[in-house]
This record gives sequence, structure tokens and C-alpha cells, in this order.
Amino acid sequence: MTHPVDQFTEWLDEAARSGEPEPTAMALATTEPGGGPAVRMVLLKHADARGFVFYTNLGSPKAADLAARPRAALCFYWNRTGRQVRVSGAVERVADAEADAYFATRPRLSQLGAWASKQSHPMQGYYDLEKACAAYALKYPVGAVPRPPFWSGYRVVPDRIEFWKQKPFRRHERVLHVLEDGQWREQWLYP
Repeated sequence: MTHPVDQFTEWLDEAARSGEPEPTAMALATTEPGGGPAVRMVLLKHADARGFVFYTNLGSPKAADLAARPRAALCFYWNRTGRQVRVSGAVERVADAEADAYFATRPRLSQLGAWASKQSHPMQGYYDLEKACAAYALKYPVGAVPRPPFWSGYRVVPDRIEFWKQKPFRRHERVLHVLEDGQWREQWLYP
């Protein structure tokens, strides 16, 4: 059997070709340090057999959640193709070199925004963010913008991947892949 990420990649490509507005958008579910659930939308930046990668401010609530309990669940839903993929597994930080390489590909204004944003912390108004962005634009007026030390990526290393395909009359296809003893096992599920 091929790796289930190969099927995921095919479905992601089909979603992009279908005109799905943001095919890399995924719901990221974590567990707060107190035990409660937390979910938010983030963007997938890379997926391969090692896992699913996203980036964030390391001072964010999601980073605190992952420090307390390094497991997460992802959910992709593509309305245009009638498909959904659910992923769960352990979470690890990406290597600094990997985070540096990705950060270097971001648009300059996004790089400056990473420096300026104190993600999820209170601010007086939107002007606070604009002012901080302007200050970092002055600090880095030309040349490369270095990656902030408080900004990096996480990789969800899957041990479960479920593929759901919409079918008429709610007779949907569901196939669960579970990693057991280093091997992926496939199991069909009732809808």
C-alpha cells in the first residue's frame, strides 16, 4: 500500500484545480493546558511522509497548547470536490534550517508582519499593528529579513488519516488509515 499522504496530495491537488478558494486551509485542533479543546484555521505549508507542516508565532496560544500536550488534529474540507481529510498525531517543531528556508520564501510584508505581531495578545486598535509593521520596515529597509526567533513551524506526524468522500443519499465513503508498528493499516468505516 502507498503512504496515505500520497492520496492526500492527490486530493489537495484536485481541490486546487477545482478552484477551491483556499485549498491549504485546515482546522487545527489542540488541547489547552487546562484540558479544554481549542480549534482555529491555519494554512498547510508542506506535507510529505514525515507529516503536515504549519507555521506560527511561538508565543501564540496554539504554541502553548502544543508545549503542554504535543498532539493535534487537522481537518481539511474541500466543498467543490466533496472531500474531507482528518489527520491526528504527535506534533514536533521543525528544524531551524527548515523554518529559515520557508521564512525566506514569504513575501517581505509577511516577514515584517511576523516581527510586528504579538499574536493573540491584546492591542488598543488596528493602528498598533500598522505602527509596529512600519517600525520593522524601518529596521529592515533593504535586504533579507531574518526569521524572528519567536516564529517557527510545527509538524503533525500522523498516526491516523481518514479520507471522506461525499456520495448521494449520505452513503459517503470513509477510509481510515492507522499507523501500527510502523505500517499503515486501512479500514473502511460506515458513514
